[in-house]
Amino acid sequence: MTRSYDYEGFTLEISVESDFSIGLKKPEPAKPGYVAVVRIIQATNTVAVFSPLRFGEVCGRPFATEADALMGGFSAARKIVDDLFCHDRH
Repeated sequence: MTRSYDYEGFTLEISVESDFSIGLKKPEPAKPGYVAVVRIIQATNTVAVFSPLRFGEVCGRPFATEADALMGGFSAARKIVDDLFCHDRH
């Protein structure tokens, strides 16, 4: 799932991926989770401002649903734009 949003002169591209974490093997089956992959692109430039950023929930856990990952990624991308590029507008 991928969505694009226009925000403050930037395009926020949010995609959702299944989280297939590699790590310690646990005896119980792992619950599927999702991560948000965020790209922030200036409207006047075709190159992303940052490399793609991956977001999960608190403490690095994956989101429980695709919708949660999409909204979490969108919120994180807006906060990055606000904090780094729009500080003089507020």
